[in-house]
Amino acid sequence: MIRSILLLGLALPLVSCGPGPTVSEENASVEEVADKVREASKDQGLIRPGKWVSAVTIEEVSIPGMPPEAAEQMQGMLTRTRSAESCLTEEDAKQPRATFFAGNDKCRYDRFEMSSGKIDALMRCQQDGATQVMEMTGTYSPSSYRMQMSSKTEAGPGGEPMTMQMRVEAERIGECDEAS
Repeated sequence: MIRSILLLGLALPLVSCGPGPTVSEENASVEEVADKVREASKDQGLIRPGKWVSAVTIEEVSIPGMPPEAAEQMQGMLTRTRSAESCLTEEDAKQPRATFFAGNDKCRYDRFEMSSGKIDALMRCQQDGATQVMEMTGTYSPSSYRMQMSSKTEAGPGGEPMTMQMRVEAERIGECDEAS
């Protein structure tokens, strides 16, 4: 489930759009939200194509019940910044694919609001007996975004929840390279 969070953070520059139309959904699948974003962006392409760089910083991780030495090691491995560059084509900018949302068929949005340069979402995923709830809030424009995210994963009856806080930042840094 940590992978889902990281993928979402790295993918958001591909779906976060400018202060154009509103997308507002409740109790919706990842695909339904992707369809709404595609529909809202089909005419004007709400995000600028080009080369994007994104950084995901995991700020805090809590794994109750883990031995202190292991928890310290895990904290050290996870709490760092991961960066990635990607090339967004003009077609992808106008019609983002559902895979950009990094969820899967086991995830649903309790709410997804995107409007006037702000985003607010709550997504719930069920996988292998665990429930993960991710809350995301932030700002976006056609060439950048900033997002704060929190995640709580419960492993079922008797399992203590793992929590994580992270920050995602992305910006368009220019045109794509010829090889991209």
